[in-house]
Amino acid sequence: QLQLVESGGGLVQPGGSLRLSCAASGMRLHFYGIGWFRQAPGKEREGVSCISSSDGSGGTTNYTDSVKGRFTISRDRAKNTVYLQMDNLKAEDSGVYYCAAPPGITPHCGRVPVSEYTYWGQGTQVTVSS
Repeated sequence: QLQLVESGGGLVQPGGSLRLSCAASGMRLHFYGIGWFRQAPGKEREGVSCISSSDGSGGTTNYTDSVKGRFTISRDRAKNTVYLQMDNLKAEDSGVYYCAAPPGITPHCGRVPVSEYTYWGQGTQVTVSS
């Protein structure tokens, strides 16, 4: 059973940076595609970024338009962890961030609807405010 734990959230000023971590236990994370989602108060959960199952190169990546050029998703196979580096943060980036994984190998994470994500972490709060 795959278990995911997020960390790294916090309060940061606009223009600042945070690095979120999604640590896995129970299974080797590189077999799975991992998605990062966020949810702001009163809004629906939205996909932010994802990384496909690793084929040795780390896996292909996808980003929602609003974070392209500012966020970077990556995988550390040795640490069984996926990271989301968030730079030049904006107030609209605030919310609870979750990492999640669909069951099985995911060669193209950008094609996976959120309904197919089975494993979810508990979330970590990100607040961007001056």
